Amino acid sequence: MANTNQVFIAIIGVGGVGKCFLNQLKSLAARKPSPKLNLCYISTSRKALYNDDYSEVNMEGVVDTLAASSKAPLALPKIVDYLAAAPAKAILVDNTSSQDVADLYPLALSRGVSIVTPNKKAFSGSYQLWQDIFTAAATSGAKVYHESSVGAGLPVISTLKDLVETGDRVTKIEGVFSGTMSFLFNSFAPTQGRGGAWSDEVKKAKSLGYTEPDPRDDLNGLDVARKLTILARLAGLQVESPTAFPVQSLIPKELESCSSGDEFLEKLPAFDKQMEETKAEAAREGKVVRFVGSIDVGANKVKVGLEKFDPSHPIAALKGSDNIISFYTERYGSNPLIVQGAGAGGEVTAMGVTGDLIKVVAQM
Repeated sequence: MANTNQVFIAIIGVGGVGKCFLNQLKSLAARKPSPKLNLCYISTSRKALYNDDYSEVNMEGVVDTLAASSKAPLALPKIVDYLAAAPAKAILVDNTSSQDVADLYPLALSRGVSIVTPNKKAFSGSYQLWQDIFTAAATSGAKVYHESSVGAGLPVISTLKDLVETGDRVTKIEGVFSGTMSFLFNSFAPTQGRGGAWSDEVKKAKSLGYTEPDPRDDLNGLDVARKLTILARLAGLQVESPTAFPVQSLIPKELESCSSGDEFLEKLPAFDKQMEETKAEAAREGKVVRFVGSIDVGANKVKVGLEKFDPSHPIAALKGSDNIISFYTERYGSNPLIVQGAGAGGEVTAMGVTGDLIKVVAQM
């Protein structure tokens, strides 16, 4: 007889976000003892902890226990088999950015396993995968939530869904969708003062941990393009992939083939002049330059790249690594609905994941 007063939870990925999520899960389980949140499976790419009889994996010190484990992870389809056969409802929490795990979602959902994840690849990959994920969820009744795939813990996806599902017509979405790019341009082209040289600001952002280990993974604009793909699809556009619309890369052509991020940073100062000219051109118009994404729903147009803004514009006035997303809709008229705040960081990203988990558990 299934125990309906417990929920089985499997976690793949115990990196920065995964560790923060584990701490939040532990405290959630202590605060809300019913239904019992039962951790039954946890794995990295190399190691796993689980019991064949679904008995609980102790969350206390679980990261160290996992590191010392001699068990290999189950093959991905086997994880689905394991969770689908659990004595009560199961939720898979994918804290990776793995395409292989993302490709597994339709199978998991079709077998009644709900999914909570910050993994952008599942929702910005092929349009076919997007359709397969939501068709599987609709058919089986399993849930899929991915708030943290855009804007970390900010309520971006839930806000857009509420607008669409309550019958508002979204006309345009515009904003700064990358904490890295936000930080870079707020310090390179501040609304007051001169700002530093472009290469210096990129190095500073990397040293502070704002960029990927290879800063080109931020500067190529693809991270923002993935987020825009997700939002455009939620707004009703059939965007095929993050490369199906114009995305401006800030990597000089000559440096695309650098063998490492370090080599790239070493050679970047030689190209400061290009960015300096872009900044100066905006300044001559009394504006500042920012790296933004925009979706024009009516015209079916999506683009990512540099735009100029008056210093008084909310996008220009951002601070630090904050994100800002403006929703222009029929209901809100000429004043957009704005979501703004920290758009990067382990704790806030994990908060989005934990919030989604709470929503799924409430519907079980």
